[in-house]
Amino acid sequence: MTSDTVSSFGQMELIVPLLKALDDVGYETPSPIQSRTIPLLLGGRDVLGQAQTGTGKTAAFALPLLSNLDLKEKDPQVLVLAPTRELAIQVAEAFQKYASHMKGFHVLPVYGGQEYGGQIRALKRGVHVIVGTPGRVMDHIRKGTLKLSNLKALVLDEADEMLRMGFIDDVEWILDQTPEDRQIALFSATMPQQIRRIATKYLNEPEQITIEVKTATADTIRQRFWPVSGVHKLDALTRILEAEPFDAMIIFVRTKTATVELADKLEARGYSAAPINGDIQQKLRERTIEQLKKGKIDILVATDVAARGLDVQRISHVFNYDIPYDTEAYIHRIGRTGRAGRKGDAILFVAPREKRLLHSIEKATRQKIEMMELPSTEIINDKRIAKFKQRISDTLASEELGMFYQMIEQYQLEHNIPALEIAAALAQILQGDEPFLLQNKPQRSKGRDRESWDKDDGGQRRNTSRSDRDRGRDRSSRKDSGPEDGMERFKLAVGHNHEVRPGNIVGAIANEAGIDSQYIGRINIHDEYTMIDLPADMPKEIFNDLKKVWVAGQQLKISRMGDDDSSEDRKPRYGKKGKPNKSTSDKPRSEKPRDGKSKPKKDKKKKAKIRAKDKKAKGKRKTDDSKPKKRVKKKLSLD
Repeated sequence: MTSDTVSSFGQMELIVPLLKALDDVGYETPSPIQSRTIPLLLGGRDVLGQAQTGTGKTAAFALPLLSNLDLKEKDPQVLVLAPTRELAIQVAEAFQKYASHMKGFHVLPVYGGQEYGGQIRALKRGVHVIVGTPGRVMDHIRKGTLKLSNLKALVLDEADEMLRMGFIDDVEWILDQTPEDRQIALFSATMPQQIRRIATKYLNEPEQITIEVKTATADTIRQRFWPVSGVHKLDALTRILEAEPFDAMIIFVRTKTATVELADKLEARGYSAAPINGDIQQKLRERTIEQLKKGKIDILVATDVAARGLDVQRISHVFNYDIPYDTEAYIHRIGRTGRAGRKGDAILFVAPREKRLLHSIEKATRQKIEMMELPSTEIINDKRIAKFKQRISDTLASEELGMFYQMIEQYQLEHNIPALEIAAALAQILQGDEPFLLQNKPQRSKGRDRESWDKDDGGQRRNTSRSDRDRGRDRSSRKDSGPEDGMERFKLAVGHNHEVRPGNIVGAIANEAGIDSQYIGRINIHDEYTMIDLPADMPKEIFNDLKKVWVAGQQLKISRMGDDDSSEDRKPRYGKKGKPNKSTSDKPRSEKPRDGKSKPKKDKKKKAKIRAKDKKAKGKRKTDDSKPKKRVKKKLSLD
């Protein structure tokens, strides 16, 4: 049977546990790249595949390689190299999903920014499949914690992206460490000369497969994205909901838990929202969709699987709160709006580390997605005022005010207070403790155009040399200045002694917190710690996440810096003994700090004693006027 005649996974020679897993996730018909690639990899052939993200290539290599595994063997048998942490996690999750009925199977994602200890322990216990980024995989090979002697297959996923990010030399080094008889599958959206050179050098008579993406989105859908930066996603979402007129909306997230959490948070902010996911019973699902159709619910928070086949006419907006890893999923998502010639809107949140996914979506849809700015404070406040006035008009139009007329009139006569003041007091009661208008916080940077955002992927700053960054950040004119408007100063528990560079810090914060590099302010690296300026309104969730991030083998343990260091968050451990040391806290390495053993509390006591002695001495001088004169004369005579 040739690959072109394969119309179902059951026709392939995949093991039964894999077929069960495919049935669980609802996969029935293989995609073009799957129908052509799976038989080749099952047969031990090398494959050179040219395919975009979203064509189903992960299953195309994961299913046959899983089918060929020997679960009794505990050494790594499959190694997948991916350009980014996000893709490594995604591919590892796919392997785990497909192997759900393979008892004893273990897959391990390895990438930078994660503690080595957990990865090493997992490798010692035994792992069948490794999915990792080139840098961390190299580290493990050099340390001897990752042994490739029993490796059967290696996959290069998104090879052109690894080339673009400068990993291609690392990839070749890793290839040179693998057994000569290993099987290789190389996938790339494009085939530049260097990728073809690697294919010629390392692949053994590969079968070349090219898949054209023919999917596109409807012209009736307006597509926009917002680059996630210093503002929390939930706050950004609610701003857009306040400013953007919509009838009904579907908000897509990645996990079942996220559907419930986000729906609850939106409900708490005054929106009629409900979750829909695979765990919700069919009757409840049907009732929820019926409520959406009738206007009793305006927002549906859903996963991809739960929203399949959903067709509700009043859906005017699709919101991609979490960007999909799969371009086909994106196309299916936004297809919930703009149907039957109606206009629709699709909005996408994109963190700096997710630009690659945005570009893949644009390639697949053959459309440039326009960048949007968050509605300003002035726009939001104008909307709130207009909405409040409309509520007054709507209420006045009702016929149920008679009783309230009498109550207000009676109150006015009893207290002799003008009706205008009474109305203002009632409005305050209605509003509660929440401020009615947003405060206009100073913004560090205005929005940029799409071109400058595309260029600034953090790479420029990460590649900057330490001396250049020192010149740019540690100018003497700014040495003692505080953070800029809208920024706050933080302390990180990593410094020069840990061989950290500004680029490491920028990269970690951009990846973990989703803060664009333009919102990362001044960085001042000391021996044992670093001071950094970040957005002042950084959400608590991001702050807590950053505490756990690893950079240069150290946890950041981020804490706030300020004049009041009494709280736990403001007790940075400057010295080696874990005690605050003001003499070293404000000076970079280039200046000579005092001895790290200095103890500020004792210094204060010492100064207090000296001041007390001076006071006592002055008191004695005041009681005896003759003594100062004698001293002066004596001093003059000595001169």
